Amino acid sequence: MIRREFITLLGGAAVWPVAARAQPVAMPVVGYLSGHLPGPSARLTAAFRQGLKDSGYVEGENVTIIYRWAEGQWDRGPVLANELLHQRVAVIAAFGNSAALAAKAVTTTIPIVFSSGEDPVTLGLVASLAQPGGNLTGINTFSTEVAAKRLGLLREMVPAAARVAVLVSPSSAVTSESTVRDTSAGARAMGLQVQVLNADTSHEIDAAFARLARERFDALYVDSTPFFDSRRAQLVNLASRLAVPAIYFDRVFAEIGGLMSYGASIADAYRQVGVYTARILKGTKPADLPVVQSSKFELVINHQTARMLGLTVPPTLIATADEVIE
Repeated sequence: MIRREFITLLGGAAVWPVAARAQPVAMPVVGYLSGHLPGPSARLTAAFRQGLKDSGYVEGENVTIIYRWAEGQWDRGPVLANELLHQRVAVIAAFGNSAALAAKAVTTTIPIVFSSGEDPVTLGLVASLAQPGGNLTGINTFSTEVAAKRLGLLREMVPAAARVAVLVSPSSAVTSESTVRDTSAGARAMGLQVQVLNADTSHEIDAAFARLARERFDALYVDSTPFFDSRRAQLVNLASRLAVPAIYFDRVFAEIGGLMSYGASIADAYRQVGVYTARILKGTKPADLPVVQSSKFELVINHQTARMLGLTVPPTLIATADEVIE
């Protein structure tokens, strides 16, 4: 009896360490903070996941992602960022100027990787591009810095244009203020008149286009904001209905019928945020990761839309375009 109990105890002792080693290791948690709507952002979220996957992290297998969406309501950013803190995330991936600023405001310790359309030094996100310092680093897509260039391309496409409407989202104050400043300066240099139109809701977009039609603007410049990205179908359809030439900030607008777009690849920026997030999960500090500046800018022209609008695309634009959609 005593010998049999002794053997049983030995067996249990032999098995216990193996069972302990087999316990699942808790997966790191990444917080995903965006000003977008989930549905229209699906391609960008997929690009972020691809960046993680390229670096060895697959959602549900060895990393958990918790999503928070502001859905265009910028004042929700700090609340959503705080929610992520309570989820004990290892890293916050923040997409857009407002999301990045909201994340920065709630923590000085949790690493933050951002995608920003404006100079992150000017925004106060980092100390410098080469040496970010603190707990933030990320990608700069120059969405606002190329405003004058975008306006110039629109003028080249529509050389007879004299009055251009600039559609901005006031709730995205940092971006809209920069856009208004830079397009106004660019317009003066080109001899154009610009009129700023504001829209923060679908109804206000409809109202802005009604004014655009009523006042007979020659062309439309659409600002680079997550809200307008989430309403891209509405924007392109209204521009088509009114037969107004428009330039947008991302190629997806041209792909669904918009006249033209110019800007950095937003999907690639999301992918790079995923890559940086993975590096931090592996132990690299944000302060040791310089801010990446987008170096590739895409000019995409929808030739079919140009013909529908009665426009002849200049050979110079055809030659410089990254893609001409027929």
